[in-house]
Formats: sequence, structure tokens, C-alpha cells
Amino acid sequence: MKYAIKIRKISTVNELENAWNNEDYKQLLERFNFPDAQSNDPQELQELLFMAITDFETDEAAKIVLDYTLSEHLTEGQIEQLSHEMLLDKVSEEYPVISLHKALFNTNQLLYKAYNGKFHNAEATIVDFEITPLDNTESYISKEIVLKCFAKNLDNHSLILRLFKNKINAVEAFEEANDVIWELQKKDSFYRLITSDYWMNKNEILSEEFNCEIEFFEEES
Repeated sequence: MKYAIKIRKISTVNELENAWNNEDYKQLLERFNFPDAQSNDPQELQELLFMAITDFETDEAAKIVLDYTLSEHLTEGQIEQLSHEMLLDKVSEEYPVISLHKALFNTNQLLYKAYNGKFHNAEATIVDFEITPLDNTESYISKEIVLKCFAKNLDNHSLILRLFKNKINAVEAFEEANDVIWELQKKDSFYRLITSDYWMNKNEILSEEFNCEIEFFEEES
């Protein structure tokens, strides 16, 4: 399958737009003993939440936010452990379960801002790009297709290339692609991918325009 890629814009950010909504803020305010917040202004609610958070010790605050964001995926013991590890490491990059990285990123960055830098700062990469199927390649675009295409245009030192070489080359199934790329959004005339700076940063991307050919893993019958 062949594609032509044209990158429009690459951005590095330390928070994701719409990561939190008003209901999230109000639910968290309750958990931080600030119930019945009347405002519907997200900026005001965020500021109230930051004030409420900083009344708590850092590990206790981390535990409360982690419980809100990840209690369906982690045990109480895992949350307790992570609440301490977050002050020492970038858990949104290093946690072994890749599917939780986005939620851990949002949690980490909320606490980073609330405590003015006591937590590690993590970053995300946003790429706006056009992708055109070539030579009768079907038009459907998936996270796996996008990640394999971009892998063809990354510096050899890229973590993606080092960790997922066999998956990129279709020697093995690439199930992790759906978690490495946090979001793949279809815009009017382009796509937008969002991932961790840990997986892909703008300094690793070699060309703004490139063609590539990719393959998919097929199990032997």
C-alpha cells in the first residue's frame, strides 16, 4: 500500500485541548472538598480546582486525581504506587501499559500546572498532515497506517523504530499503534495526529513531504 504524505504543521504542547470539561472540574472539586461550585466558566473552575488541590500534599492529590481518571483500569494499590512515582518519573511515558499513557499525561499535566512545576513536565506532539493513497490503494486511513507511514520518515534513533521494528515491517501484528497514536482526527482537508513527544517529536521527522510503501502482518493459515 502506497501513500503520499505532506506535513502542514508540527506542534509541541504540554496540555491537550478539551482534556477536561466542566463536569470533570466539578467532580474533582467535590473530591477535593470543594463541593457545589456554581461557575460554568472552565477557566474559573480550573483556577478553583488548582487552589483546592494545593491544600493537599502532592502524593495525596495525585492519588485523588488518578482515582478519578483511572480507577476503572488500576487497582487501589497501583494508584497508590503511581501517586508517589509521579513525582519521581514521567509515568505518562514510562508506564508499561501504553493504553493508559494519554490519561496519565492529562493527569500529570493537571497536577504539574496546579503545583507550578513540582511534577515533571511532559509534552505531546500534534501533526497536521495530508495523506493521499497512491496506485489504487484504498482510501481508508487508520492509526496503524499513519504510524507506519510516519515511521518511514523518522530519524534512525527514533524510539518507535527501535521498539517496534518488526511490527512496522509487518513481521508481527502492530496492535500498539492504536495506543501510540492517542488521537487521529479527520479534518476538512487534512488529518491531525496526537501522540506523546516520547514517541515522536518534531526533531525526529526528516521531511515535510514524502512517499512511502507499507505492508500489513498476515497470519499464516
